[in-house]
Amino acid sequence: MEGFITDWLNLAIRWFHVIAAIAWIGESFYFIALDNSLKPPTDPNQHKRGVFGELWHVHGGGFYNMQKYTVALPEMPDDLHWSKWPSYTAWFEGGAVK
Repeated sequence: MEGFITDWLNLAIRWFHVIAAIAWIGESFYFIALDNSLKPPTDPNQHKRGVFGELWHVHGGGFYNMQKYTVALPEMPDDLHWSKWPSYTAWFEGGAVK
């Protein structure tokens, strides 16, 4: 019975690794497409704020204005989203799968 549980646990870890890797690759492709689609900002004040480029999106009935800054802002927002969890999860699970 112990071997049966170990096999199912190993299978679950492998699938979790595959799903995390797909999320990591998908997020990487999204940011590559975003970087390749950026246009210089039309507002001169945006250049002064350090905006390198911007892109407007429409998704799900909402409008999004993505802006890329060349340097970190003097004050970062408290709820800053880090795009690191899919890569960390895939890396960690890859080490667990043997």
